[in-house]
Amino acid sequence: MKKNLFLRIVFYVAGLLILALGIILNTKSGLGVSPIISVAYSITTIGGFNFGNITFLLYSAFVVVEIVLHIFRNHRYSGEAGGAIAPASHRDLKLVLVMDLLQLPLSLVFTRFMNLFSALLPTPSDNMPSRLLVLAAGIILTGIGAAMSLNMRIIPNPGDGIVQAISDCIGKSVGFTKNCFDLFNICLTTSIGLLFAHKLIGIGLGTVIAVLGVGRVIAVFNRLFMNKMTAAAGVEY
Repeated sequence: MKKNLFLRIVFYVAGLLILALGIILNTKSGLGVSPIISVAYSITTIGGFNFGNITFLLYSAFVVVEIVLHIFRNHRYSGEAGGAIAPASHRDLKLVLVMDLLQLPLSLVFTRFMNLFSALLPTPSDNMPSRLLVLAAGIILTGIGAAMSLNMRIIPNPGDGIVQAISDCIGKSVGFTKNCFDLFNICLTTSIGLLFAHKLIGIGLGTVIAVLGVGRVIAVFNRLFMNKMTAAAGVEY
């Protein structure tokens, strides 16, 4: 049991570190970043702020939205189902809100590692093959890191947590919700860039490849390793 818990934590932490490294490699490519962090990237570039700090603020906003959506969904569900299950629903809501709040310290640590990787990793040479290679590495690592951390079912990354919260609230699939949320972020980033810098910032070929590629990497990784990892860590599905 202790060995399973230890492996679960190891896989989870390793996944978050790999995810942070993948995100930074994506930004270093200079070809466009993934939609989920494109807003933070555009604000950072335009204002000259710290990328990790702005990402933390963005993740904090995601957590606030998650809390509001979970409270709204709980009240709606309790009202539709009747008073008999209200006490149980209230207890479940407390647990959900605790998990939401735990995303804040997770995000703080996660974004500190983003700052560390950003400082340590050099910017690739300004030629397309090098930048494409860095982009490919970033997308692969992002997919692997996301799969490893999500499969351990501990505390979700706020970028995944908000998609799940919206999906639960509107009654649509996570995949559909993720596509809509990505589109929303792309539109918001485009608007910020055009309004304040009069050009696109953070949106490019890499954004399109990230939208298509990260999901495929997660699918391939899960097909090859998910069962072995979850069995070793004692995670039940």
